[in-house]
Amino acid sequence: MLLVAEPSLGEDEKAALAEVVDSGWITMGNRVRCFERAFAEEHHAADAVAVNSCTAGLHLVMQALEIGPGDEVLVPSLTFVATVNSVLYAGATPVFVDVESLDEPLVSWADAAAKCTARTKAVVIMHYAGYLADGDVWRDFARSRGLHLIEDAAHAVGLDRSAVFGDAAVFSFFGNKNMTTAEGGMVIARDQEILEKIKQMRSHGMTSGTLQRLSGHTLTYDVTMLGYNYRMDELRAAVGLVQLRNLRRWNEKRERLTGAYRKRLREHCPDVSVPFATQRASSHHILPVVLPKGANRPLVADRMREEGIQTSMHYPPIHRFSWYQSRFPAVCLPKTEEFCRRELTLPLHPKMEEGDVETVTGALAEALRW
Repeated sequence: MLLVAEPSLGEDEKAALAEVVDSGWITMGNRVRCFERAFAEEHHAADAVAVNSCTAGLHLVMQALEIGPGDEVLVPSLTFVATVNSVLYAGATPVFVDVESLDEPLVSWADAAAKCTARTKAVVIMHYAGYLADGDVWRDFARSRGLHLIEDAAHAVGLDRSAVFGDAAVFSFFGNKNMTTAEGGMVIARDQEILEKIKQMRSHGMTSGTLQRLSGHTLTYDVTMLGYNYRMDELRAAVGLVQLRNLRRWNEKRERLTGAYRKRLREHCPDVSVPFATQRASSHHILPVVLPKGANRPLVADRMREEGIQTSMHYPPIHRFSWYQSRFPAVCLPKTEEFCRRELTLPLHPKMEEGDVETVTGALAEALRW
């Protein structure tokens, strides 16, 4: 089966894990700190905080920015549910915003502006499929309204840009991401005080860690804030350090494969569109396509599976999930809903070659003929 996503793991990761096991120190040690510093340097940031998931990172950002009950947060519906869950964890209210268009399925500036109220405290921008939202536009949007700007950068690890433009950006290392630690995430913040607060909150609000106490820097600790158990362990950090060294090369491979997809789809499937026709910075995390109107997506997916090709959907719209629909029944996002009705995710990962792209696009063309 040619999978939609597949992690690249090998002997170097095995060796890194063995070193941690042999060391006898498996949580919140020097490897976590090395990983944070290396990741920050790769993303042109002064520092970073490693956590056990992107979800945890988003929650910590909400807490650190003091977003809570009575506040509203503008959010996309075209994202993984964790983006919106983190708003609710903080006690705030999510306000769903439509996308710009089927070709640009990123949060709409105009719809966000229309949904701002006196209670709006923040806006979450999600770099869907790894394509960078317009930082200048969103920075001006947030500043002019006195809002916090949060980047859900789960799809955008290793994206080639100067620096994060939001108050904070949160990255994911889940198994299907451009680099993985199995579970894990990273937070970058523009304000060092906010980042230090996040660092303390991820470990129960304690003022010192086990390694600091072992080294003799302090004997005890205080708890000065409500914290959480959102720490990353040494095993994941060791894998992350190895993965990070390969990230740039893997992203370049993804870019080449995406270019091949665009070319082959024009040839084999002219009625299928690939979002983001206008060039913009991207980590090329996934390959979403929009099927022609009236295409039977389940049938297309079944036919491709019969040919040994996995497809997926990114994503079902959050506001249409049962739990959310029962609480926010009046939400209507026509562009998001149309995109989600017709989107199909094709395989894209560094283990593929251009011959695989030819196979996938040929199978898609055949499936659409049924």
